[in-house]
Amino acid sequence: MAYDEHLADRVRELLFDREDVTEKEMFSGICFMVNDKMCICVSGTELLCRIGVEKVETELEKGNCRNMMNNGRIMKDYVYVEDTAFDNQKKLKYWVELCLEFNPMAKSSKKKMKN
Repeated sequence: MAYDEHLADRVRELLFDREDVTEKEMFSGICFMVNDKMCICVSGTELLCRIGVEKVETELEKGNCRNMMNNGRIMKDYVYVEDTAFDNQKKLKYWVELCLEFNPMAKSSKKKMKN
């Protein structure tokens, strides 16, 4: 699983003071789960941010991200963010804060039952 370890460390630095963060390998990278919900992922050299449909529309207009596609469907709450949009810690903090702001409203994925 190839992802930018330095970028993952930068995200960890911004989340270090939270007790509700866990990490999970997903989306060809490392995802930071907050309250057991996917919040932000480092995938390759990009971020996968879960920011909610309203913020997605706003951020897409700025031209620094693109929709997440899954099996030909747009995943409405998610965007992939290009590395130029978080090339310093202040810009990265902006994206992390967008994700944290949406997290309380995000739906948890259904837990898979084991037989």
